[in-house]
Amino acid sequence: MRINKFIARSGIASRRKAEEYILAGRIKVNGSVMKELSYQVDEDRDIVEFDGQTISREDEKKVYILLNKPEGYITTAKEQFGRKSVMDLIPNVKERVYPVGRLDYETSGLLLMTNDGDLTYKLTHPSHEFNKTYIASVRGIPTAREISSFENGLEIENYVTAKAEIKILKTSTEKNYSVCKATIHEGHNRQVRKMFEAIGHPVMNLKRIALGEIHLNDLNPGEHRSLTEAELKYLKNRK
Repeated sequence: MRINKFIARSGIASRRKAEEYILAGRIKVNGSVMKELSYQVDEDRDIVEFDGQTISREDEKKVYILLNKPEGYITTAKEQFGRKSVMDLIPNVKERVYPVGRLDYETSGLLLMTNDGDLTYKLTHPSHEFNKTYIASVRGIPTAREISSFENGLEIENYVTAKAEIKILKTSTEKNYSVCKATIHEGHNRQVRKMFEAIGHPVMNLKRIALGEIHLNDLNPGEHRSLTEAELKYLKNRK
């Protein structure tokens, strides 16, 4: 099995991300740093490591978790600044799971975590993008013209956003803020924040409440649960 597929099957990351890890020298095979992207893993003989830890074989029990990520947590296992990680919120999960995509440090809400590399690959691939729905508290009150711009595409950095949806749920002229429900179909870095910034209404608070038909509902911040069979079927069967 090609090494990037082996890594994905172990739940470490998608195949594309696995190649980045290989080129970064984070993967070892039988004690030696592996840089060969086309290497074929002998599952009976080779010992594959990621950051010094042996990667579990493909037959490891697959787990699928929905976490309500609080603000102030990173969605990587560790980083140089020692900030709290979403991994700290799932100490009772024995399997080594990883986030599907990311949420910003300042953003809260729905985050999927799994050790199913194939599903991670599918959910993060551009051809299978799911609607992502957020509740955003923003400064000021968007005008009809600004809402139209948000919905029909904004030029941000080096790309133009796809069509989006926005609905104003609450406004306060006295405190000069709005609460908006926004749905986007892409997943660029900090995209929702940048879109509101582009129409002149910086985000003060941002929470993801849904990924396609998967909803956060009443799960409390910092809590997690397993995906239901219906939710998992929906994710796996979506074209």
